Amino acid sequence: MTLRAILAGTGSALPRTRVSNAELAERVDTSDEWIVERTGIRFRHIAEPDETTATLGADAAKEALAAAGLQPADIGLIIVATATPDNTFPASATKVQALLGAPDCIAFDVAAVCSGFLYAVSVADSMLRTGAAKHALVIGSETFSRILDWEDRTTCVLFGDGAGAVVLSAEEVEDDRGILATRLHAEGKYTDMLYVDGGPSTTGTVGHVRMQGREVFRHAVTNLAAVLGEVLADVGLSADDIDWVVPHQANRRIIDATAKKLGLPAERVVLTVDQHANTSAASVPLALDLAVRDGRIKRGDLVVLEAMGGGFTWGAAILRV
Repeated sequence: MTLRAILAGTGSALPRTRVSNAELAERVDTSDEWIVERTGIRFRHIAEPDETTATLGADAAKEALAAAGLQPADIGLIIVATATPDNTFPASATKVQALLGAPDCIAFDVAAVCSGFLYAVSVADSMLRTGAAKHALVIGSETFSRILDWEDRTTCVLFGDGAGAVVLSAEEVEDDRGILATRLHAEGKYTDMLYVDGGPSTTGTVGHVRMQGREVFRHAVTNLAAVLGEVLADVGLSADDIDWVVPHQANRRIIDATAKKLGLPAERVVLTVDQHANTSAASVPLALDLAVRDGRIKRGDLVVLEAMGGGFTWGAAILRV
């Protein structure tokens, strides 16, 4: 018997307002054709004033709890991956805890931008296996629209808001179910290629997203293919063994190029970037929830999650559902 973190349930939440490329073109110098050709994005959701990272995260968490057949009182650990917290402090995870009505438990945020959910999954996996909790909520939630420069068409068309959540449960298993391996990386020397030009300790303001798109693309394809190879090697498997890849939904061309580099057929890659745009730390759990709920990802499937974001940070996890 082996103690592992098992995927017990998934959930997601999107803001009420969905914005098409054509609607965005009414306020930004762009077009549907330009956005689709370069990114594959067709729609994104934008949070209303009463929708925040915490409220979206709590809504996604409620769905995940229902899917797992658990109550808020069963949760011993809440981790929220976000680059857009409700406040500088307290952690959005504590606000999610309060919104759920969960009693005293461990609750904190993880900040690794688009890779945040992978970082959070790795931390939760380690904590569950050491007995810190029996059940964990791992949430990726973002309101990226609040840090976009709507005068910069090269960045504002790329992002959207949303949340995704999973329940991970510590279980003794005899087979290879659960999280089998995770790999995380960071290279801070590339900070100026994807960052926000503000913060409490520097400008005292929130700031806006800035990005060197071409350089980010080049690093993303190389790093994501490499980290996927690493987690597969950790468990002695190859790309042929993968049932599904759930990638960070940043750009259709990055997703396609990474799959091609690994020799993975497109039909085994979960794609939601066309409907949600880049929701940063929320993109992987959003896509995972969609593929679980529509029946593509089934019990026994081997699934690989991967993402790369500002920092640069990147990572991957492999699990048997």
